[in-house]
Formats: sequence, C-alpha cells, structure tokens
Amino acid sequence: MLSQFSESAVVAGIDPGTASVGYAFVTGNSKNPIILDYGILQTSPQGREYMPSRLLELGTDLESLIAKYQPQKALVEDLFFFKNHKTAISVAQSRGMLLYLLAKCGSQVESITPLQLKQTICGYGRASKNDMQEMVKKLYNLDSTPKPDDAADALAMAWLGLGG
Repeated sequence: MLSQFSESAVVAGIDPGTASVGYAFVTGNSKNPIILDYGILQTSPQGREYMPSRLLELGTDLESLIAKYQPQKALVEDLFFFKNHKTAISVAQSRGMLLYLLAKCGSQVESITPLQLKQTICGYGRASKNDMQEMVKKLYNLDSTPKPDDAADALAMAWLGLGG
C-alpha cells in the first residue's frame, strides 16, 4: 500500500531498463507536486557482453542523483510481462541494481506494475504512452508533455508516492 509522507519529503520515481532508465525526483503533495528533476539515463547500445559496463554507468549516474536529492521514498516499476526473455533478464538486472542503490541510501522502496500505474493515473490499465504523458502533464500542470515516455512514467510513479 502506498504510504504518505510529509510535504517536505522527496520522492523518487524510477522506470528501470538497460538502455534507458526514467527517473523523477519530486516533493510537495499530489495536489501541488513540485518537480526537482526528471529525465532519462541512457547507455550506448552494446552487446550483452557489455552488460556490466552498462550497469556500472547507470548505477554511477543514479547514485549521483540519489546523493543529490536524498529521496525518503521511491516507487520503482515492477517487471510484469515480457515477450522477450533476454530483455526481461537484463531489465531485472538493472532493476536489482537500482533497488540496491535506493535501499542503500535508506529510501523506503515500493513497487508498482505498469498495469497498476496506468490504471491509477489514467483510469485504464491499457492506456497508451501518449495518454500517460498527457495525464502527467495535467498532474504537474506542465506546459508541454514530458518526454520521453520513460521519464513521464517516472514522474507518474513519483506523483503516486506523494499520496496521489
């Protein structure tokens, strides 16, 4: 169950991957969310033999962000279903590393499936990426839709962590 924190708490939203990790750090509350930072961390596309290098790159970048914002809480997208088992394994490796970094800094970590996230944000578990981006734009009262979709998903998770 999503627990609520004080309005001064920093909440992180993380959408794990290996080529791209969406991240968001927010504060405030669900009615008045304040974005501290959001975006994506990317690694260059390389073969499977470079997975340790990609994880190191992502881990180093995320560790710097965690040190800067010191989130008390983090919502991380859970693995739900993958057609490609190789992709699922690499994303699971990335997710494990991200969970470790968040736990190491003392963040309370919660998981949410993509279906749960879409259901909560859009009211429909099969909402499109564009639908999610539009709803996140409204939730944060942004002038434009947050892009790419990994960053928008991270913002949606962080908003939920504020008690949304």
